[in-house]
Amino acid sequence: MAIKTFSVGEVLTASDTNTYLANSGLVYVTSTTIGSAVSSVTVSNCFSSTYDNYKVMISGGTSSAAGGDDDLILQLTVSGTASTANYNMTNPYWSWGSTTTFVRTGGGASFVYAGGIADSLYMNADLMLPFAAKYTTCSAFNIRNAVGGPTFGVHKVNTSYDGIKIAPSSGGTMTGGTITVYGYRKA
Repeated sequence: MAIKTFSVGEVLTASDTNTYLANSGLVYVTSTTIGSAVSSVTVSNCFSSTYDNYKVMISGGTSSAAGGDDDLILQLTVSGTASTANYNMTNPYWSWGSTTTFVRTGGGASFVYAGGIADSLYMNADLMLPFAAKYTTCSAFNIRNAVGGPTFGVHKVNTSYDGIKIAPSSGGTMTGGTITVYGYRKA
């Protein structure tokens, strides 16, 4: 949709407001508050044919594994059941000193390094085509202790997923914080 330019003194109608505000690029889908001392959180029914691509964000909260090299993992789910195979990830990361290291997993059980645990839980991950019966790709950024870098992956299964499961990679617990899912509006 074209962008409308308003002139000084022009009346902004309800129709214009509804049309142009509804056509924003990133659209809120749902959010879930993380409980107390939970080992994982599943967000069901957050993917549909409405959007092709999604952003998953986590902020706030704490983990029993804080302070170590722990990360948050992400798994795709169907009706609350997690898919636990064929996740392939690469995580080139840089230490604050200058060393570059590449971590790769093939056929793993989750998107590893999708988020992290520092003084709070965090995740900023983009998922492409999780609802389509195609491979789902993931891109995120992770910082752990004195290293950080982008994370890229593909879940090599042609299945339509409707949700996600988030957990600490070490098996620790999470308390508090919010998981928010947004959809990228189609043109």
